[in-house]
Amino acid sequence: MSAVDIGIDLGTANALVYVKDKGIVIDEPTVVAYERDTKDLIAIGSKAKAMIGRVPASIEVVRPLKQGVISDYTVCELMLKAFIKKAMSRRRFLTKPRVCICVPSGVNEVERRAFEDTAYSTGAKDVQIMEEPVAAAIGANIDISKASGNMVVDIGGGTSDVAVISLGGIVINDSLKVAGDDYNDALIKYVRRKYNLLIGETTAEETKKEIGSVIQRKEPVEKEIKGRNLINGLPARVTITSDDTAEAFSEVTAQILDTIHNVLELTPPELVGDISRKGIVLSGGGSLIYGFDKIVEHSTGIPAYVVDTALQGVALGAGKAQIFN
Repeated sequence: MSAVDIGIDLGTANALVYVKDKGIVIDEPTVVAYERDTKDLIAIGSKAKAMIGRVPASIEVVRPLKQGVISDYTVCELMLKAFIKKAMSRRRFLTKPRVCICVPSGVNEVERRAFEDTAYSTGAKDVQIMEEPVAAAIGANIDISKASGNMVVDIGGGTSDVAVISLGGIVINDSLKVAGDDYNDALIKYVRRKYNLLIGETTAEETKKEIGSVIQRKEPVEKEIKGRNLINGLPARVTITSDDTAEAFSEVTAQILDTIHNVLELTPPELVGDISRKGIVLSGGGSLIYGFDKIVEHSTGIPAYVVDTALQGVALGAGKAQIFN
């Protein structure tokens, strides 16, 4: 068995591309800007994301993946081709590359085939699909080959995957279509309801990263945010605290915790014992919200920790995987 040439974490919010012997060469938002009439590509990644909310009617800015699955095949194919072409320019391949794409553990066969077909359309020689929790564990250098339970909670932009892994495969899993983007939406609704201020997705995401919390901090931090006053329609600004974000995030966090509980309840007792000893592995951008490890530990009674490779672990795992003969 040999490693892949290109490993891809094609997430709802971000795409990371791993090239053999080079590491992560692309880390870009999964956003595409194109002309409405001609469908000509204008920008992808960071350049396209910067255009959100700032383009004329003739230009469409979209995210071709929603809740972890492809929602616009044509645009997704254009984006994936551009990313792979850019990645291949960093290294000369003597043959067409072998590609491993990571997907949420809850995708069905039709959705899985869509990812596979899209990858083949870019010129890949071979394509393999890998579940994101497995890739995240490999990327974090966790030995999943033994008959011992490992619980991985991977919170991406569109989905939260909870899986118990043993002997290299998933024993029990659940995939929830609630994740990082829902934290952004929850904050937008909260600020609108409490402060009569309408803020954009970009502001919500920045606020989540800077002061976002799922528990109350001993010393709250604050941030001034700008938006449009819903009463008079004029620009306005308010100062919100980390306690505000904890309140805004509570419902989304509760749904993720419920999913973790459900998976634990279905896990064989022997594997639960392994997990209690090793702890719950937290990965993905959502796990970096302040206090997430603490609230998981408090809710389950099992130690939880965020891996160092939280943001890049899935792509690293895809690249390291020994899946081709």
